[in-house]
Amino acid sequence: MKKAGQIYADAGVDYSKMDPIKILAQKNAKKTAKNLSSFGMHEVGASRGESAYVWEEPSSYRALVVEGLGTKNLVADATRKITGKTYYDQIAQDAVAMIVNDLIVVGALPQVVNAYFAIGDSGWMSDEQRAKDLINGWTAACNAIGATWGGGETPTLKGVIEPETIDLGGAAIGIIKPKSRLVLGDKLADGDAIVLVESSGIHANGITLVRKMVEALPNGYGTKLPDGKLLGETLLKPSHLYVSLVGDLLKAKIDMHYMVNITGHGWRKIMRATKDFTYVLSDIPKPQIEFEFIQKQLGIDSSEMYANFNMGAGFAIYVPEKQAQKVVVAAAKLHLKAWVAGQVKKGPKQVIIEPLDITFAADSLEVR
Repeated sequence: MKKAGQIYADAGVDYSKMDPIKILAQKNAKKTAKNLSSFGMHEVGASRGESAYVWEEPSSYRALVVEGLGTKNLVADATRKITGKTYYDQIAQDAVAMIVNDLIVVGALPQVVNAYFAIGDSGWMSDEQRAKDLINGWTAACNAIGATWGGGETPTLKGVIEPETIDLGGAAIGIIKPKSRLVLGDKLADGDAIVLVESSGIHANGITLVRKMVEALPNGYGTKLPDGKLLGETLLKPSHLYVSLVGDLLKAKIDMHYMVNITGHGWRKIMRATKDFTYVLSDIPKPQIEFEFIQKQLGIDSSEMYANFNMGAGFAIYVPEKQAQKVVVAAAKLHLKAWVAGQVKKGPKQVIIEPLDITFAADSLEVR
């Protein structure tokens, strides 16, 4: 087994190098907060370092997120050569999910989603089936979450992006109204329940590491998993959209103390809140089949897997213990499996996954 963190860094994604620069950017960005006052608005400082940036308007809060898909579209391109399907309708949902699943963690519901489709050559758009699938998938995802697709940007960046590829991303603005719906972790308390909500699979994180793994497979994305399905198609299952669940919980006035979109940094994200608590997970899901395959092929330990992948849990909601089952029931109504996985406890900031004897210390997550 290789040292935790080493193999993902070797694949070209080294959070220890990226996170300090991201933190520096946040510190400098904070110096611009005063400019909002000229519009009669004010920054919610506690949102800095969260997945979404929040500011206060007279009758509501607004939240903003800019996010990207990553490299999952390269998996779609390679798998298309095997099956003939473009998968870009699914890829579009992945991109929208990356954006709006970050937005909702602060209690915001998406109003407008904009797209960023950057290509290396205008010829990319000549593939009408692929382009139509992308556009139709983006439209469907926006309708699924009740948001308007406002527009976006489609630059041709010759020399920056490879001619046969596309960089997919976008942004979303959401509203928090009434203001009491704002969720920033200030109410987190000892004894709160941690409710995990299932992922659909790998979602869109850790793909760079997976792509490196696939290079060593004789059949590439055409490799069959133990269940008989193709690796490529399994990896391309679209990410869950958690907007409807959070919307239903807000309407039901569930007292959500914190929320986390479990993406990059894996289960380390469970301790993203600023307060120092120990997050103890005692009931964890069985990860989907692709995770077991990835771990076996790469020869890495479970700590590395849970440090970088969602491992079957795509979203976490922290509520008072007496309300935890209400979250589980609300998820079931939307055909999402959720379970009371653990508890917030007094103690140093850390995540403890009891069944696997894994502990992530505070210094393993530097995102603020």
